[in-house]
Amino acid sequence: MTLAVRAGITNAMLIFKIFRSDEWAQLRRDGTTTGAPIDVADGYVHFSTATQAAETAAKHFNGVDGLFLVAVDADAAGDALKWEISRNNDAFPHLYREMTLQDVVWAQPLPLENGAHVFPAGLEEASA
Repeated sequence: MTLAVRAGITNAMLIFKIFRSDEWAQLRRDGTTTGAPIDVADGYVHFSTATQAAETAAKHFNGVDGLFLVAVDADAAGDALKWEISRNNDAFPHLYREMTLQDVVWAQPLPLENGAHVFPAGLEEASA
């Protein structure tokens, strides 16, 4: 399922969450999520920037099919979004509250082709 971009969002900085199909279905069904087991264990929902998303997919979802890439407006997340140093000494966005379906700007499948996830064309430019 692909969600259309919400009206009124222009030049938003998008951050990205990669969901397994059952996790995405649960968010759509319930309207909220505390994230994947790693998110629950760490106490926040992990996100990546456009430039970090492919490495996140390769590191944490290597060979996993049936994923969804979900975009969220970083500014709309408010004070619950913290930028913290993580992998490669980069700042990653971490959401310190439940993620809601209302947070979602768009979502689309993240297909696996020849062992690698195929990200939308222009992802980095679209989220700047």
